[in-house]
Amino acid sequence: MLHVLYLVHDLSDPAVRRRVVMLQAGGAAVTLAGFRRTAQAVTRVENLTPIDLGPTRDGQFTQRLLAVVKAALSLGQKLEDVRKPDVIIGRNLEMLALARRARALLSADVPIVYECLDIHRLLLGQNGISKAMRGAERALGRKAALLMTSSPAFLRDYFQRFEQITAPVALLQNKVLELAERPMDIPCEMAVPADGGPWTIGWFGALRCRKSLELLAAFTRRMEGCFEVVLRGRPAYSEFADFDGFVAAEPYLRFEGAYRNPEDLARIYGEVHFSWAIDFFEEGLNSNWLLPNRLYEGCRYGTVPIAMRATETGRFLSDRHLGLLLDEPSVEALAERFESMGAETYAAARKRVLAEDRGTWVCDLRDCRALVDRLKALTPETAAPDAILQAA
Repeated sequence: MLHVLYLVHDLSDPAVRRRVVMLQAGGAAVTLAGFRRTAQAVTRVENLTPIDLGPTRDGQFTQRLLAVVKAALSLGQKLEDVRKPDVIIGRNLEMLALARRARALLSADVPIVYECLDIHRLLLGQNGISKAMRGAERALGRKAALLMTSSPAFLRDYFQRFEQITAPVALLQNKVLELAERPMDIPCEMAVPADGGPWTIGWFGALRCRKSLELLAAFTRRMEGCFEVVLRGRPAYSEFADFDGFVAAEPYLRFEGAYRNPEDLARIYGEVHFSWAIDFFEEGLNSNWLLPNRLYEGCRYGTVPIAMRATETGRFLSDRHLGLLLDEPSVEALAERFESMGAETYAAARKRVLAEDRGTWVCDLRDCRALVDRLKALTPETAAPDAILQAA
């Protein structure tokens, strides 16, 4: 059985749990270690007891750098009871550094996989700090056996443009993980507002975009109750002056807290008509390139996505003739896009989403096995020619 040492930047991130489940379902044994963004230790992730490398704080890069240095010094002690892995995966740049340290401590011949699902703005500037960070990434990733990333735009507009990583690529989109043998059926019909009742827009997941919040607030006020927005997930409080106070003061916005992924997805997306697949957090950069979790989640359960046309998400949807695409992020553009929205128009848009092949949105057991097989191929005994993997 393949043994994977998985080093992560945030043990409390639901996406970490999803990757752990995917690896295990594919037939791998997983040792999980990482930092956390919670005050209390994360004692369980799925069926694993993770190795806690300490707390870090979102957006506090000096603190995170010091945490990495501290973890590197104590990593030998932390891993002393861990048997030699077959593969080490480092999720994000700081964990790639620790993956190199772990390989030196455990064995020199263990392949390292770099999992990069976001390109931070500090990597993209032309100042000394950005150039130094890109240089560090190139150095740390020089001998990576595989690069795992979630969007073709990350490859095209960052890794290839800046000549960062030359390793083979596994494109692992942020699809919904479904391991049940019988797929869930999604009803074609969705109740539409009657007698002036509101259309509902769901904004779920990592809530970090102040511009989206302000735009949705202004739009729903303009529409005077014809639209409401339901927010669920984990707000990045460092990005808002007062997230809770702002939402509480808005008559047509409500925050419903965290949810379980994937257990709650069918229910929460089944309660909204549209899904907000827009992010201006790093506008023109990472936000333009990513294909977010909420894109796949919303479409899997039949909600109609709203996206910016001139982004990778917009191109993805445009190629499939799906969703509502905006040319500019304004109240006027939203109002115009929804001006002709009625029961028949909405039903047709929803029908197109549900008609798309399930594999566009879902990662199943075959994808899990394909990923683990790709990782096995990196080991010295089974090393295979370079390839691009299309999976989760």
